Amino acid sequence: MKHVTPKELAAMDAESDRCALELSDARLDAMAYACLVAIMAMGPGYHRQSELRLHRQAKENGAAAPVVTSAGALIDGLQALEAKRICIICPYMRPLTQTVVGYIEAEGITVHDFIALEVPDNLQVGRLDPEQLLEIHQRLDTRGIDALVLSACVQMPSLPVLDRVERSLGIPVLSAATATVYRLMKSLNLEPRVPSSGELLSGRY
Repeated sequence: MKHVTPKELAAMDAESDRCALELSDARLDAMAYACLVAIMAMGPGYHRQSELRLHRQAKENGAAAPVVTSAGALIDGLQALEAKRICIICPYMRPLTQTVVGYIEAEGITVHDFIALEVPDNLQVGRLDPEQLLEIHQRLDTRGIDALVLSACVQMPSLPVLDRVERSLGIPVLSAATATVYRLMKSLNLEPRVPSSGELLSGRY
């Protein structure tokens, strides 16, 4: 995937079975499908189908391992925080961002406000300066929300400022990446505690 478009996302997802099979040769303890929008672009609830299918690929190779998707992990993380009303920041073009909003809302979580940074180049997404999020998040209407998703994309950096934004807002702040780490640690029966990485990874959930 070079450009974050529905066509390229679907083509990437079509390769996920092969990837899970090949990775399972390493006899892993867990696997993560770390592209949130590739899953969400496939339709509401698709993370459940994907996780089961990819787990089956590994199991049939004699290497059964839990499979985490960042899309499913974000939903689980928000539910662990008991967040019912949120704001999100996405690097995607606006139509894809609206797809992400719809996916989250189909899980019973209201997206009160969102920002689409509209960066189509996948490599450029990874080069975004997380420090800019200190200003970007202030454009959101955060009144009455339970949590902020500072980056609804594993590729988009946010960890260096996540804790600072959380302290300034006084509500839980997470990202697709921290939610994925949370789910991975839980699947490995490890305490989900990572210092300075937001409320979800405080060890309280």
